[in-house]
Amino acid sequence: MGILQPKKITFLFFLLITTICYGQHERFPDIIKVDGGFISGVENAGDDDIHVYKGIPFAAPPVGFLRWREPQPVSPWKKIKKCDVFSASPMQNKPVPFGVYTPEFLIPDTPINEDCLYLNVWTGARTAKEKRPVIVWIYGGGFASGGSACPIYDGEAMARKGVVFVSFNYRVGVFGFFSHPELSKEFGRNASGNYGLMDQIAAIKWVKRNIAAFGGNPDNITIAGQSAGAVSVNCLVASPLCEGLFQHAIAESGAMFLNGMIRSNITLSQAEKNGERLMQSFNVSTINDLRRVSADELLKKAQGFNNVIIDGYVLPDQVANIFAAGKQNDVDVITGWNADDGFLFSGPKTATEFKKQIEEQYGADAPTVLKYYPSSTDDQAYTSQIKMSRDLLFGIQNYTWAITQSEKGKKKIYVYNFNRKVPALGDFVKYGAFHTGEVVYAYDNLKYENRPWDPLDNDLSKLMSSYWVNFATRGNPNGSGLPDWQPYNTKDNKVMLFDEKSKLQSLPTKQQLDFLIGKMK
Repeated sequence: MGILQPKKITFLFFLLITTICYGQHERFPDIIKVDGGFISGVENAGDDDIHVYKGIPFAAPPVGFLRWREPQPVSPWKKIKKCDVFSASPMQNKPVPFGVYTPEFLIPDTPINEDCLYLNVWTGARTAKEKRPVIVWIYGGGFASGGSACPIYDGEAMARKGVVFVSFNYRVGVFGFFSHPELSKEFGRNASGNYGLMDQIAAIKWVKRNIAAFGGNPDNITIAGQSAGAVSVNCLVASPLCEGLFQHAIAESGAMFLNGMIRSNITLSQAEKNGERLMQSFNVSTINDLRRVSADELLKKAQGFNNVIIDGYVLPDQVANIFAAGKQNDVDVITGWNADDGFLFSGPKTATEFKKQIEEQYGADAPTVLKYYPSSTDDQAYTSQIKMSRDLLFGIQNYTWAITQSEKGKKKIYVYNFNRKVPALGDFVKYGAFHTGEVVYAYDNLKYENRPWDPLDNDLSKLMSSYWVNFATRGNPNGSGLPDWQPYNTKDNKVMLFDEKSKLQSLPTKQQLDFLIGKMK
C-alpha cells in the first residue's frame, strides 16, 4: 500500500468536508434534466429559497403544418436552456382591461403567438429527492383568451407553502378548438378539435415524467383551474386519456355537466360543419391551404371557435353521461363558485322588461322564478339578473358535480361558496365577490392585486390557501387550526362559505338551483 502524498491528503480532506457539508445542507441543483435537455432557472431569495423555471417547452411549437395537430414531442437541445422568462402567450387578441379586470388579470401585451406550448415551475424543495405535492394550474378565459403569465397566477407563495406549483399554456380559440372532416381523417381517430385539451393532457404527462427532478411527487398531482380552466378540469376528470395522471382536482366556477348559457355540449358533427364554413370563407380547398393562412388573418376572421367538443376521443360522450356511467377518473374534488359570478352580456333590463322575459321563458313557472329572483324595482331586477346569470352559468354546473360525485363517486367532494366582497374603491365596489375574485385568495397572491386590503382579507387568503395545500397533499382540505370542512352530501348540503367569517353551512341557494336544474332536464 502506497503512502498518501500531502497534496492527495489535502484534496481528500476537502472532498470529505464538502461531502459532510452537503450532506447536512443539501442544495437544490442549479441545472435540471428534463425532456429535451438540461435547463436552468432563477432563485428567488427569501426565508425559503424558491427556484423558478419559466418557459420550459413541453411540446413542439404548433406552427406551420403542426397547426391543428395533437402536441408533438419537443426537439432536443444541446446547450443548457435558460428558463427565466415566460414564453409567448397563446395566439389571441391583444389584452384590453374591461370591467373589473385590470391588467393583473390579463396576459402581458407581448409576446403573443402560436409558438406557446411552454410551462413554468416553482419549487421550494431543498433536493430533488423530496416528494412534494404538485398543483398544476389551468387558466380561464372562455377558451378564447388567457395564458399562464397573468400576475395573479404566480406560484411562489404556494411553493413557499410546500407544493411544487406548475402552470402552462394551451391553445385557445380557433387554434385550440377547430374541427374539420379533413382533420378528423388526418388524425386517424375520427376526431378533431380539442387541441387545447390535448395540450393540457400533454402538459400533465410532462409533469408526470419530469416533476421528480424538481422535488415533486409524480404520484400526487392535483389539477386546478378557474372558469374555462375549471371546465377543463371537469373534462379531464371525465376523459379516458387521463387515467392515472392525477389524484385530486380543484374546479373554481366552472364545469360542463349541463347545457348552460354559454357552455354548450357541441358534437363533432356540428364542429366539423363550423370548420367547413370557415374554410369556405377563406376560399381555400384543403386544410394545408388553411394552415398557410397567417395567424393574424385567421384570428381576425375566425370568431366563436371556443367550445369544448364531444369528439369521441378526448371526450367519448357528454361529461354528464360519463359520470352517470361511472367511467370518470374517480378523484377527490374541491369545487365551488362565487356570490357575484354572473355576467350580463347585454345591458341590464328594467324591472318590467325582466319580469316580461321571465314570463315568456318560464310560463306557468314564472311566479316561482320571480320568487327566487324578484323584480319589484329596477335595482332589485338588476341584482336578480346577476344572481340568475351566476346560477345558470356556474352554480348549476358545480352543484351538479357535487350531487353526482356525492351519490355515485367513490371519492369525496368538498364544496364552497366564495362570498367575500373583494375590497374596492369607486365604481369597482359594485362587482362584489366577482368572477375570478377568489383566485388571489386561494393561491395567497393578494399582493398582485391593487386593492385596499383589510387584515381579514389576509386571514382569508391564508385560510383558503392552507385548505388548497392540504387538499393537494392528501385529498382532504382540513388541518390543524382550520374550521372543519366536511365533504358534501345531499342529506345536509353543507358547503364552506368563505366570507368575513368563514364557516360550514347549508347551501344557501339550493332551492333555486334545484328548480333550474329541474327545468333543464
